[in-house]
Amino acid sequence: MDNLLWILFVITVSLLSTIIFHNKNKLKSSSSSSRSHFITSTTTRNLPQLPLGSLGWPFLGETLEFISCAYSERPESFVDKRRCMYGKVFKSHIFGTSTIVSTDAEVSRFVLQSDAKAFVPSYPKSLTELMGKSSILLINGSLQRRIHGLIGAFFKSPHLKAQITRDMQKYVQKSMDTWTEDQPIYIQDETKSIAFQVLVKALISLDPGEEMEFLKKQFQEFISGLMSLPVNIPGSQLYRSLQARAKKKMVKLVQEIVQSKRSGGISTVPKDVIDVLLLNNASDQPLTDDLIADNMIDMMIPGEDSVPVLMTLAIKYLSDCPAALNQLTEENMKLKRLKAELGEPLSWSDYLSLTFTQAVITETLRMGNIIIGVMRKAMKDIEFKGYLIPKGWCFFAYFRSVHLDESNYDWPYQFNPWRWQDNKDIGNCNFTPFGGGQRLCPGLDLARLEASIFLHNFVTQFRWMAEEDTVVNFPTVRMKRRLPVWVKRRGDSS
Repeated sequence: MDNLLWILFVITVSLLSTIIFHNKNKLKSSSSSSRSHFITSTTTRNLPQLPLGSLGWPFLGETLEFISCAYSERPESFVDKRRCMYGKVFKSHIFGTSTIVSTDAEVSRFVLQSDAKAFVPSYPKSLTELMGKSSILLINGSLQRRIHGLIGAFFKSPHLKAQITRDMQKYVQKSMDTWTEDQPIYIQDETKSIAFQVLVKALISLDPGEEMEFLKKQFQEFISGLMSLPVNIPGSQLYRSLQARAKKKMVKLVQEIVQSKRSGGISTVPKDVIDVLLLNNASDQPLTDDLIADNMIDMMIPGEDSVPVLMTLAIKYLSDCPAALNQLTEENMKLKRLKAELGEPLSWSDYLSLTFTQAVITETLRMGNIIIGVMRKAMKDIEFKGYLIPKGWCFFAYFRSVHLDESNYDWPYQFNPWRWQDNKDIGNCNFTPFGGGQRLCPGLDLARLEASIFLHNFVTQFRWMAEEDTVVNFPTVRMKRRLPVWVKRRGDSS
């Protein structure tokens, strides 16, 4: 369930909270603890050793340099510089806390697969206030495993994949029907609108209309608070975002849907995630309406961020690589003609059977690094491969450096979907675009499916020319100019 959004929000908010709002006594305690760990690790031979590294400036640590690099064309330069100096695992002080940073895929996998007795998610105060204590992103133990398992199983079901396929095809076509050749189409905006509608339908069975527009408007207010200063006072963005939930603008809408389902009888064949949770509402650990509603809103975030960025980046990379675009177009046109001859609509399995299209999506995930990494807090001293991760320290599994490491991938900064055609490395621990372990994103299959459907419709219906645009990697991955493209509709025979 890890998402890039959580990591990037932590980076932004923690910098500000460290400088302005962090309690001085806690900082002094943290600094003393950090120094004591450092002294112990360098003077006691029999104890496991802290990784090499620097804790940087007092209070600020190395956060300013991390932020500076994050805004550059090579945001991984902060980590790569230290990896060369100290090794694949090193210590630092970023996000307002002492941190072990890992670019070692094996170490990261070990931490992500650990249970809540060893590591728990680590997020800033502003995010936890917005998410609420019952968010699946924050809960641990049996309740987290139960909810994650139920949602993951539903997202993998053929029933939902068929529904997602129908909805995605409908919303994509509705959007593309409005495109004209006399003005640019902003791919990032179009994909956000499409993906949000598809995900909301899968979560709460809400169709486009007034309620959808209301929810979208309130959600925009809510999500903007995730990027805000952690100050909950009247007039602040965080205050307005919290009010959007406290006044139940969004929660009330979802709760009404939950209550309607309860009173009307729950379908034995779940149509959405709410149905899944209600059908499996065990008496010994009941899921309240508040918990269900809160989590539905939290789970809308990928529809605003991750999935649209995946589709947008794929169009960006294809625009810059004619050979890949030609092969992908040929593959999709061949499928379209075949299904037309058979008189059959495309199914979800048809889209996922497009091998080169899947290779393009995989390479987009590797290069785009929509999830740059995930963070955990150590609940006790942990030792692995000779490294000490002290209790209370943050562990940052930094995926971006692994994905762009030339020892893992030849010419890592070159868009090369052909490297994935035999699928030999997709299951490798060096490839973790959706996180890993017990909180692996349950929607990974759906993200691929949605991207496949969008790419199929785009390349089979249009030729296009993309304007110059650049990828911005901080505070979230996005296109600087929202990727404007000029489209020209294909003829029936082209």
